[in-house]
Amino acid sequence: MPKRLYARSLIIVIAPMILLQSVIAFVFMERHWQMVTQRLSQAVTRDIAAIIDMIETYPQEEEIAQVIRIAQERLALKIDLMPPDPLPAPAPKPFFSILDQTLSEEITRQINRPFWIDTVGNSNIVEIRIQLENSVLRVFARRSQAYASNTHIFLLWMVGTSLVLLTIAIAFLRNQIRPILQLAEAAESFGKGRPMPSDFRPRGAEEVRRAGLAFIQMRERIEKQIEQRTAMLTGVSHDLRTILTRFKLQLALASPKADIEALDQDVEDMRLMLEGYLSFARGEVMEDPGSFDLAAYFEKLTEEARLRKRKLRTSLSGSSKAYVRPNAFNRLLDNIIGNAFRYAKNVHVDARYSMGSLVITVDDDGPGIPPEKREHVFKPFVRLDDARNQDKSGTGLGLSIARDIARSHGGDIMLEDSPLGGLRAVIRVPA
Repeated sequence: MPKRLYARSLIIVIAPMILLQSVIAFVFMERHWQMVTQRLSQAVTRDIAAIIDMIETYPQEEEIAQVIRIAQERLALKIDLMPPDPLPAPAPKPFFSILDQTLSEEITRQINRPFWIDTVGNSNIVEIRIQLENSVLRVFARRSQAYASNTHIFLLWMVGTSLVLLTIAIAFLRNQIRPILQLAEAAESFGKGRPMPSDFRPRGAEEVRRAGLAFIQMRERIEKQIEQRTAMLTGVSHDLRTILTRFKLQLALASPKADIEALDQDVEDMRLMLEGYLSFARGEVMEDPGSFDLAAYFEKLTEEARLRKRKLRTSLSGSSKAYVRPNAFNRLLDNIIGNAFRYAKNVHVDARYSMGSLVITVDDDGPGIPPEKREHVFKPFVRLDDARNQDKSGTGLGLSIARDIARSHGGDIMLEDSPLGGLRAVIRVPA
């Protein structure tokens, strides 16, 4: 089998067509052509049998002349009587001659006398000789009188229409294959780090469009993750450089009895930062997808809210089972809902299925985040001083990790105003 899709598609189109036409041609040859030839041969043989009866009934020369005239004018048969010489030896039969076989069978059945036929010589004339009592009757008939001679027209039409259909099919197949080739070229360019072709856009059949759209979305997610990793590394570099600078200053100014409490605090800050960085980097490790039980998770949240003295309300619509990477998804929810517990007293969590996606909405009555800073807080190592109180134990990686996990599932996280007066986090991942 060919390896290219275009060649395989052509085979899918051509093979059934050839098979169908072969069956049609066989049925036509076996049924229609043979039947028409048989009936024409029957009619010619019947005319010859009638002429023989007339010659034997009226053997006078004048009457035989009238029979010859009638046969030529009315039956389109040219006949004459020959001396009673022996019939010629049978000529070799052609490899495929339905006329020779059918006409011989009809003469044997209707006339039942010694005969000799020639269907090979002149292609337009059939010669028949029949042994009578005192003579030999020679008959010349047009081949079309005993044979369905227009069969080639059917075959020409069949082959001609097939070629037209194939031409149309090839043109359409080229148009259908072209978007797939463009998608392959775009994927190859992206894999080699080259810019995607400027003229690439999803086109073609619905399935090809879906594949092209999925590729574009995948490319955007990968680029966002790369951008996020770059920002994270930049933040790590900057923050660690700041702490190391403080180390140098403190060591340079330190006296033998200097208080090392500030130095210990810087070391603790660095430890927390590195732990946050490691947690963020662990998000890259791909976990096998599995079932995540939302109902069980909500029960755990209820117990946590009781311990932290927060008011929690949860609601779940649809199945409690979500097909995600369980540990990563659990970390995503912990980061988002943990922020709500940290800054608010009342938290509402709602999970539902909408348009093929699992949508989890987390509302709180905390201080919220200004709209112009909501996208900024997803950057690594960013913590707000105004809208949310500065948390000394945080590293500013919680929301970055959460969005990274959501996007690795093909979803995203958006921040909005909450009906409770605080912040709403909307988590959307494909179901």
